[in-house]
Amino acid sequence: MPADPLHRAGTAQRSTTSQPPSGSGASAIEVRRSARRRRTVSAYREGDRTVVLIPARMSEAEEQRWVNVMLDKLAAQESKRALGDAELAERARRLSDQYFDGRARPASVRWVTNQNTRWGSCTPSEGSIRLSHRLQGMPEYVVDYVLVHELAHLLVPGHGPRFWELLEAYPRTERARGYLEGVVAAERLPHVPGARGESPAG
Repeated sequence: MPADPLHRAGTAQRSTTSQPPSGSGASAIEVRRSARRRRTVSAYREGDRTVVLIPARMSEAEEQRWVNVMLDKLAAQESKRALGDAELAERARRLSDQYFDGRARPASVRWVTNQNTRWGSCTPSEGSIRLSHRLQGMPEYVVDYVLVHELAHLLVPGHGPRFWELLEAYPRTERARGYLEGVVAAERLPHVPGARGESPAG
């Protein structure tokens, strides 16, 4: 994402740099607070770091929440090129090897456009896994979570304790579920237009 053209050196009141969550795609995160920025948050890559621009009035808790939101948005934008079915199947194979010792072996893995109320589905008797096209462009760890979820169903069809025990092997389960819950919640809210690369901050 290109740098915010409205941001100029000297406008930030405070800047902090920290290590990002695992897999965020950058080696460091720099948060720049600006008195001029009132209600929007934006982020962009700058070399090997991610710069997040926020209003100066934000609390530490709000800052952390928006850093996570913007990291997810950047990751989604950077993975817009959708995986093809063959790549999706290979990804499922790698995830099965990593988390289930290769025991979950789907016969087919593909994108479908007729699943608007479910992120993924699985038919264990056929060994088929289908992912909603709505996942295309979302962060990789979210797509991986849905794949792992459906792979687990090849081993345990229902949602009993054994199923959730299997799913715990994937370390980003809670974060991915939170992301998807946020998408569902956002779809129920009226759209608030903003500048490109910016999100309204309350």
